[in-house]
Amino acid sequence: MRVVVLTGAGVSAESGVPTFRDADGLWEGHRVEDVATPEAYDAAPDVVHRFYDARREALAAVEPNPAHHGLARLEQHLGDALTVVTQNVDDLHERAGSQRVLHMHGELRSALCRACRRRVRWLEGLGHQPPCPGCGLRALRPDVVWFGEVPYEMDRIVELLRSADLFVAIGTSGVVYPAAAFVQLAARAGARTLELNLVSSGVSPDFDEARRGPAGELVPTWVDEVVSAT
Repeated sequence: MRVVVLTGAGVSAESGVPTFRDADGLWEGHRVEDVATPEAYDAAPDVVHRFYDARREALAAVEPNPAHHGLARLEQHLGDALTVVTQNVDDLHERAGSQRVLHMHGELRSALCRACRRRVRWLEGLGHQPPCPGCGLRALRPDVVWFGEVPYEMDRIVELLRSADLFVAIGTSGVVYPAAAFVQLAARAGARTLELNLVSSGVSPDFDEARRGPAGELVPTWVDEVVSAT
């Protein structure tokens, strides 16, 4: 059985990671236009760097929760038959033990060089504009996919969805594309679809089955079911 799992902000929220977008449309007190677009970076790179440097530093204070550990346990059982596609830019899946993780929106602990396009592992701040380890230019920016940019690994993700037997979305809002369209793509290819979410999402009606509750409770229970059945 080939399984693709999509995880969103609702998974990491239970570890204390802010969901980024508040009910009033602000992202941790900032307008999206001020911190999450290429134009914002061009206009005020210091503001953008401070925002992401603070988020990167905050990762040290959070730990994986039972949902992350449950998916790592499922990977141990299914091996290469499981892929986790995450919209989250934290590293909690990896810290829980998952290895087959695709970060479609980039990673906080990575930097992208605007000059040579090299992606490098980065744990420190970027606000002081350090040189790129590859080309030496001071052109490093957060390696996070901003609005107006194309998510990473899309060709691979589409291929995985088209060959999946089961697609599961966990803790997602169902309003951010292209991820919101994954359920339709998987269903058209013949996969069974399951949503695990605290509340109904924008695409809940498109799933074969939906379960409501905290990811930290729903995911371990679902993993137990899969392990017992396979």
